[in-house]
Amino acid sequence: MRYTDVFKRYEFKYLLTGEEKELLLDAMKDHMQIDEYGRTIIRNIYYDTPDMRLIRTSLDRPVYKEKLRVRSYSKVTGSDPVFIEIKKKYDGIVYKRRIAVPEHQTTDWLSGEADKPFDSQIANEIEYMRSYYRDLRPACFLSYEREAYKDLSGGDLRITTDHNILARTDRMSLKREVGGTAVIGKDLTLLEIKTADAYPMWLIRFLTDNKISKTSFSKYGEFYKTVIFPEMTGKIKATEEKGGLLYA
Repeated sequence: MRYTDVFKRYEFKYLLTGEEKELLLDAMKDHMQIDEYGRTIIRNIYYDTPDMRLIRTSLDRPVYKEKLRVRSYSKVTGSDPVFIEIKKKYDGIVYKRRIAVPEHQTTDWLSGEADKPFDSQIANEIEYMRSYYRDLRPACFLSYEREAYKDLSGGDLRITTDHNILARTDRMSLKREVGGTAVIGKDLTLLEIKTADAYPMWLIRFLTDNKISKTSFSKYGEFYKTVIFPEMTGKIKATEEKGGLLYA
């Protein structure tokens, strides 16, 4: 399977009901086809600082924001390669750069216990980000079932639908089974439209006719707001009551 290492595009998100997803599939049938990724269960580990600096900054909606994650498209076994990805967003444009690295080397490198496994421009960018934030560690395991579609006409339009989005703060391994807290309702699907160009007319009509509006929804961000942040503030309060400090 061929994977792209560098992306530059616009990405827009929409939350769909079950009925709206069926309408989308019907609207796509003459324009899109399932791509080489097909239907997959994607596993991600998001890295962040102990005070969750990356996701907190992202939720403030600045002009520039960035994330670091490790991703696999199946349950990892042995020394299977995984993807280390830097995802940046500047002025509405998404830039994604990634490299494939054996899973065990990924863990050692990002934890600071080993040097970068090889030299490349993207590896250097990941190393700079790791060094800049210094105390990055696994903060969130997030998985979802994805269907990915590509443009039948050969254009760059890509559409993905994600459901059964689950997240947790333990069992931080891509070798583990999925599971955790549901990030959205089981009857909802997250639609992502990815393109460097304008939407085609059939897609504009679908969104307009069904009154479907864009959302700034973030899977990791939603889990942070509903689970991680309440847990953090609870721990801080408990520590303060004991006369101590949780973070220095």
